[in-house]
Amino acid sequence: MPEEAIDSLSFIKSHWTAWWMLGVAHERVQSFRGLYLCYSAVVNVVFTVGYPLHLGMSLFSNRSLTEDILNLTTFVTCLACSAKTLLYAYNIGKVARMEHLLRLLDERVSGMQQRAIYGQVKLKLRTILYVFIGIYMPLALYAELSFISKEERGLMYPAYFPFDWLHSTRNYYIANFYQIVGISFLLVQNYVNDCFPAVVLCLISSHVKMLYSRFDDIGRDPSIDAEKQLEDCITDHKRLLNIFQCMEGFMSLPMFVQFTVTALNLCISVASVVFFVSEPMARIYCIFYAIGIQLQIYPSCFYSTDNEYWFGRLHNAAFSCNWPDQDRTFKRKMMIFLERSLKRSTAVAGGMLRVNVDTFFATLKMAYSLFTIIIRMRK
Repeated sequence: MPEEAIDSLSFIKSHWTAWWMLGVAHERVQSFRGLYLCYSAVVNVVFTVGYPLHLGMSLFSNRSLTEDILNLTTFVTCLACSAKTLLYAYNIGKVARMEHLLRLLDERVSGMQQRAIYGQVKLKLRTILYVFIGIYMPLALYAELSFISKEERGLMYPAYFPFDWLHSTRNYYIANFYQIVGISFLLVQNYVNDCFPAVVLCLISSHVKMLYSRFDDIGRDPSIDAEKQLEDCITDHKRLLNIFQCMEGFMSLPMFVQFTVTALNLCISVASVVFFVSEPMARIYCIFYAIGIQLQIYPSCFYSTDNEYWFGRLHNAAFSCNWPDQDRTFKRKMMIFLERSLKRSTAVAGGMLRVNVDTFFATLKMAYSLFTIIIRMRK
């Protein structure tokens, strides 16, 4: 049977499709570029800027406390989503650099063991996709059910419109059409914002594991120049560090925004279920929202921790090769590599927070601390 082609870029094609829909893929558009730029300006003004704006203008001025809470959580989420989209759009040029490095690393994959590692990537990335589908589908479903179950005319999300939608059927349909299209647009934004970092970090982790395997093979075959193998592995290590640093710079500020929003919205959602919201559909929505807001950051934190672990093991991989039989030049180069590999490679969000599982649990603790403040205020 023919060997499966190694193509890491195939895992991020869906993200480019999403970026094209969101109007931020201008670097990939060659034909009708002017038309695309006009499309980009319109959709981002109408939805990326306009959607959180129309939610924020009705904060704490709705007909009930339930609507105020729903309005607040939706506004904070949409504002964070728009902010992350604009930050990613500003740094979208870094994606081409990451793709170039991934392509070079794909060319180095050989042997059954490395291909087996690559085969596991598909299962992991499919799991990531299912996680995000599992987040967005129940939220969209219960938001819609909560909207349909209303006895009187209302909006999917409490918001401000510069026209009377309550007493005009035409305006009512216009307002709801805008909210449905807008939330669909922001769900696509959320998908690419939260899924892309997790996918790239997973790919980096898998390539580090393959590099570990290549180090282990150095010097085993006398017919292959061991020093050349070592130099190639050192080059691969440099490429992996470059793509990791590029990814860190790409997601640093957006992840910082997401950590902050997660703690705040998780606290509000739990407090809503416990104290404020009594409608069954609204309570179910808040429960799924509290679960979903956590799952948005967990894959990125998990694979960032995995990166840190495997980068930290590369010096062990170097000693697993057949280095005692090599000459002095080989050993000198290996020692230089070992010194460099001892430096920890940890992604940092906003220059302050490490992107790893520890920070994920610290975010949950922060949400709990905010929740205890609410309890004391109620007492």
